[in-house]
Amino acid sequence: ASTHFLPLTMSAVPPPNDPPSNPEKQDGAAPSASAQTNEASMDTTPDQPAEETWADIPEDIMELSTDDILTRIRLIENDMKVMRSETLRLQHEQSVMKEKIRDNGEKVKQNKLLPYLVSNIVEILDVDPEVEEDGANQDLDSMRKGKCAVIKTSTRQTVFLPLIGLVPSEDLKPSDLVGVNKDSYLVLDTLPAEFDSRVKAMEVDERPTETYTDIGGLEKQIEELVEAIVLPMEQADKFKTLGIRPPKGCLMYGPPGTGKTLLARACAAQTKACYLKLAGPSLVQMFIGDGAKLVRDA
Repeated sequence: ASTHFLPLTMSAVPPPNDPPSNPEKQDGAAPSASAQTNEASMDTTPDQPAEETWADIPEDIMELSTDDILTRIRLIENDMKVMRSETLRLQHEQSVMKEKIRDNGEKVKQNKLLPYLVSNIVEILDVDPEVEEDGANQDLDSMRKGKCAVIKTSTRQTVFLPLIGLVPSEDLKPSDLVGVNKDSYLVLDTLPAEFDSRVKAMEVDERPTETYTDIGGLEKQIEELVEAIVLPMEQADKFKTLGIRPPKGCLMYGPPGTGKTLLARACAAQTKACYLKLAGPSLVQMFIGDGAKLVRDA
């Protein structure tokens, strides 16, 4: 039997690499590299300011000596210290003023709490300051200049106010209804005009349309009514020029059916005045002065 021997040859090609023993670990290595790349691209560190060069320095500074530059630096530092102290002082004043404004706002809010004391303006006065007094004791009220007011409260007190209050004096006039503080009597707010439902019930809704021609006779009474009521309302300037004081009213009397109401309606239609149908018994009230108040309101 023949035996064949095969020669062993050396190959120059390197053997293949061994397969990875832990594939999960190798998979995790790739994301870490990409994460490092992303972190490098998302770097948010602020850039360093550009360094000043000799070209940025003004020429007048370049010409100064070292001592002059140091002197100027000290002056600038002193100015900065003064500005810092001024800033602190202004901040302190601002905080003090804010505190004062808050306290005053709370006081105003507390004083404006209801209920008010209802009062009427009697008169608005112009006060001129007197001669300034010398010495430590000085009357501030006598030296005050501006508007003052006299009010009459619902408790039947008449009070003089050197300071009117929160309502400007230009918005007030005599007989206005106002709300005042119960203790200081300062005017805090204006109130709507007082309204009595009993007076509204007396007012006739429809304006009268009667004329004097609808009345038979009574020429003398019509003439007296025109002279007493109509002319003072339509030609008030002539009465003032001549110094004639017109009457406050006219009383008509007579038996029923003689034209008294018709005369009143015709007079109201001619003067375009409001016509009130007021009966005598309705003025008789329980309290003294209540009936007169009804007439004034009417």
